[in-house]
Amino acid sequence: MMTDVRVPTLGESVTEATVATWFKKPGDAVAVDEMLCELETDKVTVEVPSPVAGTMGEIVAAEGDTVGVDALLATISEGGEAAVEPPKDAPKSIDAGAEETKPREASANVDVMVPTLGESVTEATVSTWFKKVGDEVAQDEMLCELETDKVSVEVPSPAAGVLTEILAEEGSTVEASAKLAVISSGDGAKAAAPASEDAPKPAAQAQSGGKDVEDAPSAKKAMAEAGISRDQVTGSGRDGRIMKEDVAKAVAAAGAAPAPQASAAPRAPVSADDEAREERVKMTRLRQTIARRLKDSQNTAAMLTTYNEVDMTEVMALRNEYKDLFLKKHGVKLGFMSFFTKACVHALKEVPEVNAEIDGTDVVYKNFVHMGIAAGTPTGLVVPVIRDADAMSFADIEKAIAEKGARARDGKLSMAEMQGGTFTISNGGVYGSLMSSPILNPPQSGILGMHKIQDRPMAINGQVVIRPMMYLALSYDHRIVDGKGAVTFLVRVKEALEDPRRLLMDL
Repeated sequence: MMTDVRVPTLGESVTEATVATWFKKPGDAVAVDEMLCELETDKVTVEVPSPVAGTMGEIVAAEGDTVGVDALLATISEGGEAAVEPPKDAPKSIDAGAEETKPREASANVDVMVPTLGESVTEATVSTWFKKVGDEVAQDEMLCELETDKVSVEVPSPAAGVLTEILAEEGSTVEASAKLAVISSGDGAKAAAPASEDAPKPAAQAQSGGKDVEDAPSAKKAMAEAGISRDQVTGSGRDGRIMKEDVAKAVAAAGAAPAPQASAAPRAPVSADDEAREERVKMTRLRQTIARRLKDSQNTAAMLTTYNEVDMTEVMALRNEYKDLFLKKHGVKLGFMSFFTKACVHALKEVPEVNAEIDGTDVVYKNFVHMGIAAGTPTGLVVPVIRDADAMSFADIEKAIAEKGARARDGKLSMAEMQGGTFTISNGGVYGSLMSSPILNPPQSGILGMHKIQDRPMAINGQVVIRPMMYLALSYDHRIVDGKGAVTFLVRVKEALEDPRRLLMDL
């Protein structure tokens, strides 16, 4: 029986997608809900799972093809014949004992491949293996974690069976689509386990100290960077599994801070006693990329910062008056970021060079605003991009910020979600920063730094009044943005926040 694989619903107002990658080829065995291919739309990346178990038939839409909603992508042969079809490289039995070998023929070796890493990412580093050769694994159980320049990628098991071979050890660099390991699946899988084992191990075998589950890889990294042990963290995941948010809570409770990063300058001489008490940790690929990009930004752009301050009285009053009604109607809290995003969009219309970039000897002006919102995570700074922020309402902006922020903290952002920004907002105020000079996110020409709101005495109409004030900083590329434009931009942001009615009237 043949089953059609069709394009799923792509979302409101999205009518077509491009076939980005096929993860299966004709003749491959597929399980129910196993990922077959990935589609890309203007907004999101969509994974297409298999509707049935069987054998991959014809691929109708090749990589690079544009397809509409419900278009036919491929066919799958399901049922009896597909279930017992031996692997192509399996020897065919011709003797009288063929019937006895059927269960072994029904098993197959399944390759564990490097998943799609994202646009322009061609390699990754194997960070951690959570299984070893001989371990039983369940379908979709996490096998290992890879690190790329931007994100951590978890690799699930494509099938249930026994991990029989690991081809890429921890610390090794692998190319996109490289083979990581081999899993023996099916009836013959148990025979692939080491003979010394009397019984198959459960997916999460008991470890020392009574810990019987593998923690989230992002949590392990966060614990290493914060310098805390597993015993200091209480896991909230299934069976006590430690999640990233658990580490964040433990760090906050203990007042711990991430270990300082190594300096690029030559190390000063240290005594043998001091060296014995040091800990050397290799920088993650994300941290290496952050370091490289920030230094490149300083070396390339003629970066300058201008400052101003804003009286937050009106924004705070407006927020307090409508926050309950806003939450009730839109299902999301009304924060300050939507006000700042709207104010920046308003100012960028008047000073378009802050929203432009240099390409060789050309200046590229953007007639749209893809707003980058810098977010700190346990593994480093990432900048998810809210596309077409200039066309969004306050509620749409708050929803997008909440969704992107949660995905950033969980390490689930795709490369596409962090590319294409035209301007960035960085909020150091959430950490208590009173004033700082943000570094440009190339190739962008401007970044706004928000800071802590602090009550200060201000002279208002000849009287000293206590007002909630915030320092604002605009770092800009002086090659394209003149001082007049930078100051004008910051003043327009200040005016819009001190009198939010200007946003409604486009003043």
